Amino acid sequence: MNSKEKVIEISQLTKRFKDVLAVNDMNFTVNRGDVFGFLGPNGAGKSTTIRMLLSLISPTSGTIKIFNKTLKENRREILANVGAIVEKPDFYQYLPAIKNLEILAKISGKEVTRKRIFELLELVGLADRANRYSHGMKQRLGIAQALLHNPELIVLDEPTTGLDPQGMKEIRDLIIRLSKEENKTIFLSSHILSEIEIVANRMIIINKGSKIVEGEVSELLNSSTLKVTIEVDDTAAVIKILEGTRWNRIIESITENKFVISIEQSAIPVLNKYLVENGVMVNAIIPVRSLEDYFLTITSGAK
Repeated sequence: MNSKEKVIEISQLTKRFKDVLAVNDMNFTVNRGDVFGFLGPNGAGKSTTIRMLLSLISPTSGTIKIFNKTLKENRREILANVGAIVEKPDFYQYLPAIKNLEILAKISGKEVTRKRIFELLELVGLADRANRYSHGMKQRLGIAQALLHNPELIVLDEPTTGLDPQGMKEIRDLIIRLSKEENKTIFLSSHILSEIEIVANRMIIINKGSKIVEGEVSELLNSSTLKVTIEVDDTAAVIKILEGTRWNRIIESITENKFVISIEQSAIPVLNKYLVENGVMVNAIIPVRSLEDYFLTITSGAK
């Protein structure tokens, strides 16, 4: 299958609410099999764009093509093959997870077997909680609901909201699995930049309703150099040990028990070994997410 087959094509998309220009001449494409990161600060126009993608609101101008068909003229056919979570999913809290999915399956108009429902509950890590429901299950149950009719395109708006770190990891792993193993195309809006860096292969950053940049995540980021926070027992000792070395020139800041350094990824274990051999207790080496730096730089510079 052609990896460059276009699933979403947005051309000159604009949405105006009276005097507010929410989305301004937006253009981007999403290819089949992509995990496409959709990034932007609050008020950038992300939610408005997603609502137009799902035909919840109409554009002021521009075109949306999904599966190579215009959304305006083929709405029912297209949306039958799209699954989505918009903002926070909600369910009947007095009903167990399995019953919620059974009700939603009937509403979908497609035949969904009980076996399929159990498969989805297992896929999102809720198989052992099928007969219970809790607030922490909402996001995972929302993804299961979006997959009920086995769509090709999945639109996820902040899918890890309210989850603990383990739950966030499970959702990330699920997104990767859906893309790699089941060839689903994922349109992922998130404010958690590290998530996009981990799971997305392509991304767009928007600000004030306009596209700032679009492309391959690996090409947009400088993956060879990382900003790293190194926690140690004694930074005074580190300063003395690194004085006169090449490491000293690339230290960006120092506090009581940590220092920040911009360093080639391959050199991190070399520096760690050098510090330890010179009697420094290294407690942690924490990379500062490069996507966060990139995001802040590019949005703050946008007019």
